[in-house]
Amino acid sequence: MKKFSVLGFAAALLIAAVIFEISSFSGQADDISVASPGNNGPEAAELMKVIMPKNVKSQIKEYEGFTTSFNSETRNPNYSAWELLESETEGAARRSNKFWQDADLSGCPDKTDYSGSGYDRGHLCPAADQKWTPKAMLDCFSMANMCPQWPGLNSGAWNTLEQKCRSWAKRDSALIIVAGPIFERSNKKYLNRSDIRIPDAFFKVILAPYLKEPRAIGFIYPNYTSPGNMNNYAMSIDDVEKETGYDFFSALPDALENRLESNFNLKEWNTAVCGRP
Repeated sequence: MKKFSVLGFAAALLIAAVIFEISSFSGQADDISVASPGNNGPEAAELMKVIMPKNVKSQIKEYEGFTTSFNSETRNPNYSAWELLESETEGAARRSNKFWQDADLSGCPDKTDYSGSGYDRGHLCPAADQKWTPKAMLDCFSMANMCPQWPGLNSGAWNTLEQKCRSWAKRDSALIIVAGPIFERSNKKYLNRSDIRIPDAFFKVILAPYLKEPRAIGFIYPNYTSPGNMNNYAMSIDDVEKETGYDFFSALPDALENRLESNFNLKEWNTAVCGRP
């Protein structure tokens, strides 16, 4: 009986160990797919939230297809954030080109403030991402979504990145995107002798949350014609956070956020096949 009891106790320990391993594996699997639709993960609106230093002035405005944090000191947006669905990469709405001043936001420029400056009214949330309704298209031409952007960047490397995002959204079902300007402390460049600051660079962070294995990547482009391929400007989300002082995608579970934000793989973004659940 004593021998049987010992064997029974050993068997119980073995079963408990197996159950623990299975539970651990299950937890890891849940952690990987926690942001998937219908899996009680964070909603897109939560993933779009950006935590900024308390000293950064911010007026939040929710438009039809994106959210902007506008800064009355720089007279630039701090960022624009949006969810780009596969269904929103196409649409019948014509490009508006009707730039408008948002009276709801203190310090929002007028479209004429950029005239003759040599800089474009550079969209953060691009018009081509907002073709799905006329209202979304009109809203993205708010001057609160614009920054002074060098024409060679606006029509060159930045435009290429925007096109890539649309192709990635088509493949991955949806992306969460946040884009904004970066100002160096020594920056004393202003637009047309106004108080509209000219950014030194632009960031964009991208999250594909609805995959079996989510992925994320960041980019920073200097505010001039940016030669070379995208790999020259790609980086981890952690690196973008160091440059901006912002905290992105904080609604993700900590373990998943840390894993996604500490690494990047542009080749994977460009060569991956559909990884939807």
